[in-house]
Amino acid sequence: MKMMIALVLPLVLVFGLINCSDSDQDYTSEPSISGIIKEIADTSILIESDMGDCWVSLNVKGKENSISFNIGDEVVVYYDGNIAESYPLQIHTVHAIILKTSDN
Repeated sequence: MKMMIALVLPLVLVFGLINCSDSDQDYTSEPSISGIIKEIADTSILIESDMGDCWVSLNVKGKENSISFNIGDEVVVYYDGNIAESYPLQIHTVHAIILKTSDN
């Protein structure tokens, strides 16, 4: 019995780690906000959304943000649900920033 546990436990751990990859993460269940980029700074972008203007951090959690943005681009931001209620609004913990195109 102990031999069986010794063989199965490492397999479970390895498969668990494989499933922790964010490469195919589905963020549709996360809170999101969409809008048009009005301004681009070094570490954040200012978007105009239905909620008003909002600074969004470009420090995407767990990933390098390799997308280059331009003023006028439409984006969808998936975040942790917390928005700092300042003016303009601020989102600090970002899970993904998706550039919207006419295809999606």
